[in-house]
Amino acid sequence: MRVLNWSALALGLAVGSVLSGAAHAQAYDPRYPVCMKVYEGGRFGGGEWIDCSYTSLPQCRATASGRAAMCDLNPFYAPPPPPPRRAHRRHR
Repeated sequence: MRVLNWSALALGLAVGSVLSGAAHAQAYDPRYPVCMKVYEGGRFGGGEWIDCSYTSLPQCRATASGRAAMCDLNPFYAPPPPPPRRAHRRHR
């Protein structure tokens, strides 16, 4: 009887972890300010993905033209730090 109880518990945990979904990696590349979300419908359900490789909205929109896609600003964009300031030397 104990084996049956433990088996039921293990099965319940396994099903619960599958239904809750696995952790997903970050889809947004923080190096680029614009992302395109592509929706692909197909015979077998299709899918969607995010392509963050654009430097401007017009560039992304030109690529998305004619496709089931939309462009938006990347919420995780991390602009590069400004270059260090040089110290000014005073000439005598």
